[in-house]
Amino acid sequence: MTYHTANYLYPITSPPIKNGIIALGDDGRITEILDPASPTFIAPATEPLKHEGILIPGFINTHCHLELSHMVGKSQTGKTLLPFLVDVVTMREMPQAEIDTAIEKWDAYMWEQGIQAVGDICNKLDTAPVKRKSPIRYYSFVEMFDFFQPERAQASFEGYKAVYDDQADGDGNAKSAVPHAPYTVSNPLYELINGVNDGTETVSIHSEETPAEMELFLNGTGPFHAFFQGFGANIDYFKATGKSSIHHAISKMNPANRTLFVHNTLTDAQGIQAATEWGQNGVYFATCPNANLYIENRLPRYDVFIDAGAKVTVGTDSLTSNWQLSILEELRTISKFQSYVPFETLLSWATINGAEALQFDDELGSLEVGKKPGLLALSELEGASPETFRIDARTAVRRIS
Repeated sequence: MTYHTANYLYPITSPPIKNGIIALGDDGRITEILDPASPTFIAPATEPLKHEGILIPGFINTHCHLELSHMVGKSQTGKTLLPFLVDVVTMREMPQAEIDTAIEKWDAYMWEQGIQAVGDICNKLDTAPVKRKSPIRYYSFVEMFDFFQPERAQASFEGYKAVYDDQADGDGNAKSAVPHAPYTVSNPLYELINGVNDGTETVSIHSEETPAEMELFLNGTGPFHAFFQGFGANIDYFKATGKSSIHHAISKMNPANRTLFVHNTLTDAQGIQAATEWGQNGVYFATCPNANLYIENRLPRYDVFIDAGAKVTVGTDSLTSNWQLSILEELRTISKFQSYVPFETLLSWATINGAEALQFDDELGSLEVGKKPGLLALSELEGASPETFRIDARTAVRRIS
C-alpha cells in the first residue's frame, strides 16, 4: 500500500480536501481517503508521497476514433465538416502495418496522458487486438451508416454487424451498435441498430456540428445534397422536419439506452431539453473542442449547457481532426476560449460525467474508497486555491497509478 498527498485532493463527487491523503493498494484500488483537518484524523504509519499540484482521478475520453490514428495531419484544418468527411472516406486506406503501429502508439499515448477509459468509434476491427491488452478500458461504439439510403440499409448493417460481433468486449470493455449521424442513417438502419442493443447499453451519435446539418433538417436544403451525389446517393426523398437534427435522432433511437450526443456545436437549449426529457436512463453531451476548431473553427456555447444542467463530457475525436489525443489539451482549450467555465466543472466533465456516460462509474471517475479510477497529479495550475485554480498553458498532467 502507498499513500499519496498534494496541496489538494479532488475526489470530484465531494469537496476538495486540503492536504488530503489517499491510500492505494498494490492493485491501484483506493483503500483510504484521509482529511488532516478532520478531528478523527490519524496520520498513516507510512509517510505519504508528496506530489506537486492537485490529485484527481483518471480522465475519461468519451469520443475518439482510435482506428484513424494513422491519418494525423492528412486533412487540412478549417475545411468545414463536409469536405472533412470526404477526406476521411477517401484517405483512410493505408498499409495495415502502418495502421496497426499508429493504433498501438496512440493507445499508449492516451494512457500516458492520464486517460483511464475511452468511448471509441469503430467502423472496422483494426483496434480490437490493442483494446484486448490495453490498460485503458474501452467502450466500443460500432458505428453504422448507409448514406441515408434506405435500400442500402440491410447490406450496410450486415457488414457492420460482423465488426460488432468480433469487437473487443469483456475484461472491463464493452460494446454497442450505434448510428453515425442523423444525416447518414436511414429509418430501416435505425431499426436494425436498435435491434442489436437490448436497451441497457450506452450509444452515441454525432449531433449538430455544422450549419449544413441544421439546414437540411430545418429546410431540406443546403450542401448535403451535393455531398451525397458525390458518393452516388440521392436524398431528394427526404422531407425536412422543420426542427433541428437532434429532434430527428431522438425520434429514431431507443430512449432506454444511455445516450451520448457528440460535438453539439450548434445545439441550443430547446434541443438539450428535448433530448434530456426523452432519455430514460441518462443523456450526455460530449464536447471535442479541439476537433470543433480544427474542422469548423467554432465551439459550442458551454453556458447554454451549464444553464440547462446538462451532463457534459469531454472527447478528443480522432487524429484526423486533432493534433493529439489528450483530455488535458481539450480542457486547456475550453479554459482559453470560454474561461467562465468553472475549474471544478471542467474536472467533472472530464472524469465522473464521462465515467457515468460509459457506465464505468462503479470503478472510474472519482476518488472513493473501493474504486480503481487511476490517480493523476495535475500541476502548474494558475491560482493557489480551489477558488482561483485555472488550467493554463503551463498546466501538466502526470500519471501516478
